[in-house]
Amino acid sequence: MAKDYYKILGISKGASAEEVKKAYRKLAHQHHPDKAGGDETKFKEINEAYQVLSDATKRAQYDRFGTAEPFGSAQGGQPWGGFYGQQDWGDFGFSNGGQGFGDMGDVNDIFESFFEGLGMRPHRRTYDKGADLEITELITLEEAFHGVIKELKIKTLVRCEHCKGQGADASAGFTKCSTCNGQGEIKEQRRTFFGSFSQVKVCDKCRGSGQIPNKVCNFCKGSGRITSERQIKVEILPGVEDGQLIKIKGAGEAGEKGTGTGDLYVKIRVRPSTVFERHGSDLLVKKELKIFDLLLGNKIEIPTVSGGKIHLEVPAHFNLKDNLRVPGEGMPRFGSYGRGDLLVNFIIKAPKKLDGRAKKILEELEGKE
Repeated sequence: MAKDYYKILGISKGASAEEVKKAYRKLAHQHHPDKAGGDETKFKEINEAYQVLSDATKRAQYDRFGTAEPFGSAQGGQPWGGFYGQQDWGDFGFSNGGQGFGDMGDVNDIFESFFEGLGMRPHRRTYDKGADLEITELITLEEAFHGVIKELKIKTLVRCEHCKGQGADASAGFTKCSTCNGQGEIKEQRRTFFGSFSQVKVCDKCRGSGQIPNKVCNFCKGSGRITSERQIKVEILPGVEDGQLIKIKGAGEAGEKGTGTGDLYVKIRVRPSTVFERHGSDLLVKKELKIFDLLLGNKIEIPTVSGGKIHLEVPAHFNLKDNLRVPGEGMPRFGSYGRGDLLVNFIIKAPKKLDGRAKKILEELEGKE
């Protein structure tokens, strides 16, 4: 049964390329085998789905035929399994000396040949670009307020400096690939029930380069990259939100044989503060308010996220069920100007016991309302 790649990534069939990429990153991060609780099988399944749905050509083939990979045997998952395997094609003039279609390959090859005949010639294989990476960096609310520069250590695939990412000793030279005669491609004649087609394939031996290195790099074994630890500085700007992604172009995995490097995505997690609650660019702080400070109009000391303090007087007739808003004392607005507000939530603290004098004063005040 064909896999439902859309279901695996949790997206609809009409999802955009950006939605496909976003869903993949989220699930890959969740199930990565190097992460605690990761699932290698699930991770591979997610990666398989992404490889198909992120490629426009493969996705179109998948949407049309239910697969982007070669179809299996006649009974092993091809949509035409029973039809192809059981019909007598002799009456149609396609028999090959009584052998039928035995030497014609699977249905997927037939369609590849057919599409090639329509001008859809496959491109030469290129080496894989380095994968994007995603890591999580935990910061405090105060660091999110001021902004901070973090030095991150990442273990990843980097360019092999011994061969400059080429995977071989260039000084030793190269030999023309004998399989493709230096063309990087091989041509095959295929017979199908559509007729005969000329099929061009990338040469597997030289991977489309047309040449074989005389001396493979001993350090990277020909891949052009090695595993190493890399130090990267990331600037986290003031006002960064919890869960926000910072993209560092070219800081991901190195590509094969010197091809493009992937990008690094740093997911920022802001540690909850013991003093403030964050609501976008606004901050909420809870403050005990003594009844006598309220009655006497005393100023109340309130902490701020910048590390300072402000002194407020509760306005007359202020409804203590509401939050007192202090403009401009919240978080910086990320990517914009100004700051949010500080909201003060007062918690009334009544005295445990009133003496006779205090009680008399309160009664007198009550009578003056």
